[in-house]
Amino acid sequence: MTKDNSRWESTAPIRYPDPNIVVLDPRFERLVLGHAAIERIVTGCRFTEGPAWFGDLRQLVFSDIPNDCLMRWDEETGQAGLLRKPAGHPDGNTRDRFGRLISAELGTRRLTRTEYDGSVTVLADHFEGTRLTGANDVIVKSDNSIWFSDNGAGIRGNYMGDKASQDLPFRVYRIDGTTGEMTIAVGDMERPNGLCFSPDESKLYVVDTPSGRKTTHVYDMAEDGRTARNGRVFFDGTPGYADGIRCDTEGNVWCGFSGGADQDGVAVFAPDGTLIGRILLPERCANLCFGGRKRNRLFMTASQSVYALYVEAQGAPGG
Repeated sequence: MTKDNSRWESTAPIRYPDPNIVVLDPRFERLVLGHAAIERIVTGCRFTEGPAWFGDLRQLVFSDIPNDCLMRWDEETGQAGLLRKPAGHPDGNTRDRFGRLISAELGTRRLTRTEYDGSVTVLADHFEGTRLTGANDVIVKSDNSIWFSDNGAGIRGNYMGDKASQDLPFRVYRIDGTTGEMTIAVGDMERPNGLCFSPDESKLYVVDTPSGRKTTHVYDMAEDGRTARNGRVFFDGTPGYADGIRCDTEGNVWCGFSGGADQDGVAVFAPDGTLIGRILLPERCANLCFGGRKRNRLFMTASQSVYALYVEAQGAPGG
């Protein structure tokens, strides 16, 4: 498969169906539209990440990590602007079940919540007295517990944070939505990254991105809903790999994907782990979320740009 990159330098219309939407399995056919095209809605950033949809504002919030800012894009006007700077070199973002913004900050090495009045509350920056390596991505469960990966992406250099030593293992943590207690949810991965729950929250998907082979794993949730167990490989896309991930309401896993010129974009996997389709972009895609009025618009943060595509799928809550 070969994507058409010339379209991004042209104002010419795209012939339907969009050739950069690739069906690899019949199950993907009903999830995509033959008369919807991939749109570049923002460009000129340095490294976009962490899209989070605010339906009440009809705005997309996303990170530009090296520029140390949170950005917002308005669906009505099509314009992008600055939400907050400095912002702690933010990476992943989501909303809690009360509509507040939760941000994983690589530079400050903490997890924060933006309150309704714009003030910022620190939810986590240490574990058992030791400073975190840097919150990377974050999701919220229906019980309002917060689950986030801590993988040191901001301490590896000075571009996306501040170079520093690693004082804790890389893990996935859980913050109790009632007590605020912080516990280890996943502790058996080399470098946990993107994560999401299945629609019924019985499974937790976590991407592992160490320096070597990169895989995406699936865990069963314990009966108490507080820990993940029985981890196994969900898919291995080597030499490509996933980053940020989200589930749709049918349990398909949509992955921001890096794999070179013929794989960069989004890879979609059925619940059984079969690769069923790709959305090819001219840049590596780090993360994604569903939004729009019907939660059927896929937003993709990809290197220097943000892209959008209407699909015949809806995002599961919590991402």
